[in-house]
Amino acid sequence: MTYERLGTTIAAIATAIVPQQGSVGIVRVSGTQSLAIAQALFQAPGRQVWESHRILYGYIRDPQTKQVVDEALLLVMQAPRSYTREDVVEFHCHGGIMAVQQVLQLCLVQGAKLAQPGEFTLRAFLNGRLDLTQAESIADLVGARSPQAAQTALAGLQGKLAHPIRDLRARCLDILAEIEARIDFEEDLPPLDCNEIVSQLAEVLAQVTKILATADRGELLRSGLKVAIVGRPNVGKSSLLNAWSRSDRAIVTDLPGTTRDVVESQLVVGGIPIQVLDTAGIRATEDQVEKIGVERSLTSAAAADLVLLTIDAAAGWTAADAEIYQKVQHRPLILVVNKTDLASAEAVNYPDDISYVVTTAAAKNQGIENLEQVILTTVQTGKVHSADTDLAINQRQAAALTRAKASLEQVQTTIKQQLPLDFWTIDLRGAIQALGEITGEEVTESVLDRIFSRFCIGK
Repeated sequence: MTYERLGTTIAAIATAIVPQQGSVGIVRVSGTQSLAIAQALFQAPGRQVWESHRILYGYIRDPQTKQVVDEALLLVMQAPRSYTREDVVEFHCHGGIMAVQQVLQLCLVQGAKLAQPGEFTLRAFLNGRLDLTQAESIADLVGARSPQAAQTALAGLQGKLAHPIRDLRARCLDILAEIEARIDFEEDLPPLDCNEIVSQLAEVLAQVTKILATADRGELLRSGLKVAIVGRPNVGKSSLLNAWSRSDRAIVTDLPGTTRDVVESQLVVGGIPIQVLDTAGIRATEDQVEKIGVERSLTSAAAADLVLLTIDAAAGWTAADAEIYQKVQHRPLILVVNKTDLASAEAVNYPDDISYVVTTAAAKNQGIENLEQVILTTVQTGKVHSADTDLAINQRQAAALTRAKASLEQVQTTIKQQLPLDFWTIDLRGAIQALGEITGEEVTESVLDRIFSRFCIGK
């Protein structure tokens, strides 16, 4: 994607196209030729007025054959009151595949270029309608997998991240101006208040550190938490999955070794998307199919963010449980003592180094809420350090903040070493640049390409 395309008119299908599943399909066109393309293709009967922010009813026709392609609505949004701050038209067609594809093809014949992934949002950024954090929040909102993820993305779209980052950058610029003024006009100004500079830098660094602490939470909200249920055969792993997901995803019998492969379910706990994996019972076996299942179970446990080691309350902590524990104890782990409807969990002697223990009776749907609460506790104590639930930075933003933090710390070191003022400004400029990269005030074309290439076409 290059800046050279800014002068062109682009078009794309802006809605998902699935046969017999979409009632409405939208073709979006943005650029100087948008209105001309719409007038060439759209026939609005009667005395409907072609003006901005009005919806017209009519027919889309092929200008060459005069054949009607679809009965549709046309939305006209003239610059700068549009998503891209360019002239934008949207053809609201019937859903499905054929109508929108034919309309898009007609737009391309009229001179529009097929939009690249994220090109509409890129134009909104380049034309000053959005900053880079807001643009990334749009992608997060489209891809949100939980209500909390959607709320966090919406907060970012409303400037929840951009505002504090701009304030921090402005404070750094003010500090830089104070220092450079003393360098250039030392004889005409009072001495620099070093204590005040140190105090201001400390405040900025504290805020940067606080925002940076939300990176893990942001990753959780975007990618979710992978949880693997592991244990011996017939301890109730499948029953636990079914009770937790409120479905019959896994087969439940009294026969050990029923689950031969990994069964997956998608849940949302406390606003965090969770991928739950019910694995095959881990035991020594000569059955080749079951052996493959055991290997996959261990692989799933090794890749999981959290392991639920499940044991049978009636059997207690067995040698087989201990063997499995040795294989998974390197992962964050919760011990689930299941089947407490059949036996008390009080007599179960498990290793002292297991920090989190939950009792359940999965067959009776008991203990699930407590399990969810303990999972959230492990997440909060291990990964989430910020109480600000509306703020969650992504990896790119975290990398820039990390550079800003390192630069600010280096400035503090430079001041302590009593080096000349010129040295103070070097790392301070580095912090300013890193903060500017977050909002897009200082960003390269290659970075923009990398960010917007992850968008869907039409957005």
